[in-house]
Formats: sequence, C-alpha cells, structure tokens
Amino acid sequence: MLPSILVTVDFVPIFLEEYRALRPRAPMPPIAVRFRRFTSLNTTIRLREGQIHVSLSDLLEGAPDSVVRAIAHILLAKLYKKPIDATQTLRYKRFASSAAVTRQTELIRHARGSKRFTGPEGRYYHLDEVFDSLNVRFFGGLLGRPELTWSEHLAKRSLGHYDAAHNTIVVSRVFDRPSSPRYAIEYLLYHEMLHLKHPVRMRGLRRCVHSREFKAEEALFPQLAQALSFIKRL
Repeated sequence: MLPSILVTVDFVPIFLEEYRALRPRAPMPPIAVRFRRFTSLNTTIRLREGQIHVSLSDLLEGAPDSVVRAIAHILLAKLYKKPIDATQTLRYKRFASSAAVTRQTELIRHARGSKRFTGPEGRYYHLDEVFDSLNVRFFGGLLGRPELTWSEHLAKRSLGHYDAAHNTIVVSRVFDRPSSPRYAIEYLLYHEMLHLKHPVRMRGLRRCVHSREFKAEEALFPQLAQALSFIKRL
C-alpha cells in the first residue's frame, strides 16, 4: 500500500455538516478524512472507537464542493443506514462518469496499478498462437496484439478479462490442461478480443460493456454453445 496523506483542507467541515443534516440530534463524533493513493476512484468510511474515518482517492482532491458534499452524504448515509438522496447520487455519478475523470482514472490505474505477468506460454496452449489464429479468422488480422498472459492461479471466478489500462488479456490457467477443448480457450480469447474492437461506452451515466454490436459478433463464434456448456461445467 502506498503511503497516505492526511487531509487538512475543508473536506472535514463538509462531512460535519452532512453528518448534522443526517443526524440532527446525535452527538457529533470526531471525523478524520484522509486522501489515499488508490488506483481508482475509491472511497471508504468506518466507525472505530467513536471516531469516523474516511478514506478518499486523491483523484478527488480537486473535486468541486458539491461533489464532495454528495460523497459525504452517500458515505454517511450508508454508514448509518439512512436513505440516500437520489440527487446526490446523480451528482456523484455525473462527476465520476465524465470524460475528464474517466480518462484520469485510466491514467492513474496504468501508472500505479501493478500487474504480474506469467506470459502467454502455457504447458499445453500458447495464447499468442491462439490469438493470431483468431485474428486472421475473425478480424482479418487487423487487431493489434495486446499483452497476453495466463493467470497466476487456477482462477474459476474470473475466467478471462481485458484490462484496458494495461492493454492486457488474462486467461485463467484452469484452461491450460489437456482436458480443455481448444474451442473453449478460443471462445474466451475471442470474447476478450471483442472488447478490443468494441471498447466500453458511456450511455448517459451507465457503462455499456457488451454493446449490441459486441453481442452480434460474439454470436458468430461457430462453437459458442459448446464453449458455454464447457465453461458452465467448470
């Protein structure tokens, strides 16, 4: 964990005001707010020995007061199980999904995030070879090859994912075995390659990960049913 920086700006007064608005007759606890060098727009709140501890991503240092107030309201409402004002939620979502903040978050993830690569060569399958074959068959050989790697462990929850910040496709090592049919690995890699072709889009305040075009191309995989059936058995 990278070192944290104690906040001495006016975030604390905003949290105190929002606390009083949510709990008008309750005793006012000490509130400590701290910026941390997170790799994303993270926020946390905890109550320990009568004191409220808030950790905010340092990406929020320059956020407008209205956004800080929305964050304070949301965190305190969650902590004390109070209804969350929909206006405050909308205000924060608009800020978090804005093009400038999204871009900055991706840059920070790339600069700070650590990713350990085991490489594309497995015991039974080589991901570079599978990628190149799929690239020719389905994409005319036009997709640039990202970093390809098997996962460190036999992950069964995350079988494959594309990390845009590090331009990396990770495939679970659970598939690198003689009993895994090639079409199952091809489908996993094909799915992640579609993320390269169809990046995540914002539709209003919602992230569209699998667009209509993405799903239409995914359906073209000739052994889709068999691959999904095999994956389901895992």
